[in-house]
Amino acid sequence: MKLEKVINKITIQSEYKDLVDKYVDHILNEFKDKIHSIYMCGSIPKGTATPFKSDADFTIVCANPEDIDYERLSKIKDRLLEEYPFVTKMDTIICSIDDVLSRPNDWGFWVKIICVCIYGEDIGEKVAPIIISPQFILDLNIETKEEVDRVRRSLSTASDHSMKTRYIKGYSKRLIRALYSLVLEDTGVWEDEIIKMKDAIINYCSIDGALVEYLYACYLDSDVSVEEFLEIADEVYDYFENALIRLAASRTSSG
Repeated sequence: MKLEKVINKITIQSEYKDLVDKYVDHILNEFKDKIHSIYMCGSIPKGTATPFKSDADFTIVCANPEDIDYERLSKIKDRLLEEYPFVTKMDTIICSIDDVLSRPNDWGFWVKIICVCIYGEDIGEKVAPIIISPQFILDLNIETKEEVDRVRRSLSTASDHSMKTRYIKGYSKRLIRALYSLVLEDTGVWEDEIIKMKDAIINYCSIDGALVEYLYACYLDSDVSVEEFLEIADEVYDYFENALIRLAASRTSSG
């Protein structure tokens, strides 16, 4: 079963168009010929963004990610967030052309399926069709443990309340996305909406639905006890990790 693109048509609302245009202009002015292409994902390119609730999520593809200085990138972000205060957060992911082409079930999936190109040549078109399979699910989650461990450490050591709620929201979303990857063979589609991911997990996964509902509630309202959240999050991740181990074992035995 082939995965289809999440966003087929870019529909940026008028209040966000200026932001997107300025982001592209600033990036090109700052880094000039180092940029191959720029992408977006999420509610802004879908045309469903809500002021003071929606983030701006960009991805930059270049020959060498080390050419993109994060300090200069951060200054661009800060200027734009000050100019457009209705955008809650702005994230930029940077990857190389080689990452996209040599890792189709990871970076290739991200650019080809999740993102839409807003500047340059869409390198996602050079990625072969992505077929849903156990191997794809395993490849997709190669870096999940590292990402989860990093956000867990950040949450455990955060002292600022606003940072705690931000980490809890991000951690909840990351765990729901990880769980959703386990049911891709059942759904046949990558859902972009967290509520649809949550519902599919409850329908197809053997995990206790109450745990998934808790994560979703924390995604919506992250003002909860860190200790309580981490206890549930650890239980969910243990389930996910064991599911991946069983998936890998089944491939080995069938091979």
